[in-house]
Amino acid sequence: MEVVDTMGQFRAAVAEWAAGDPAAGQDARNLAQNVQLVILVEGASDAAAVEALAKRRGVMFDAGGVATVPMGGATNIARFVELLGPAGLGLRLAGLCDAGEERYFMRGLQRAGLGPCTSRAELQRLDFHVCVADLEDELIRALGAPAVQRIVQEHGELRSLRLFQNQPAQRGRSPERQLRRFLGTHSGRKISYGRYLVDGLDLDRVPAPLDGLLSGV
Repeated sequence: MEVVDTMGQFRAAVAEWAAGDPAAGQDARNLAQNVQLVILVEGASDAAAVEALAKRRGVMFDAGGVATVPMGGATNIARFVELLGPAGLGLRLAGLCDAGEERYFMRGLQRAGLGPCTSRAELQRLDFHVCVADLEDELIRALGAPAVQRIVQEHGELRSLRLFQNQPAQRGRSPERQLRRFLGTHSGRKISYGRYLVDGLDLDRVPAPLDGLLSGV
């Protein structure tokens, strides 16, 4: 239980430090001795999915000193790498980003001194993996729209989904695009379904970015 609390405290301290609180920086330094790897992700829904898949694979993040750290958006990558990487706490880093945001990751990693980073291949070499278009899209394609709709039904939201699909802006869109938009209509839903979709995955069909990320843990 102490390790679990330590990882949570570390995540909270890093978030406050990145927001400009120097006292939180000292807390993060003190807690970093328990951290072996930091996985940087754009938001809380990505963290939920990564942690859910790790659990399904029997990888104990907390016991292994692995901290998932949501950054509040890809544009913050340089700040977090500066604090946690070679020029900061010197921790091993990995991460996950959306295809539309990979340029921010490339610039941030390069600026932090992690080496040349001008291509997706170089991002992967640094253990940063790119989702096309985002993690929800990867999971929906891996599961298939019918399976995702069954998961939505299991969690009591099929009526809400049908109402959403009947909105004028959604008519004519593919079920996959409708589902992706539906999951993103509010943050709480997106976080919950990050876990639900991973729990519904066949472990032989894990999206490549997630698989690559966890293969290095």
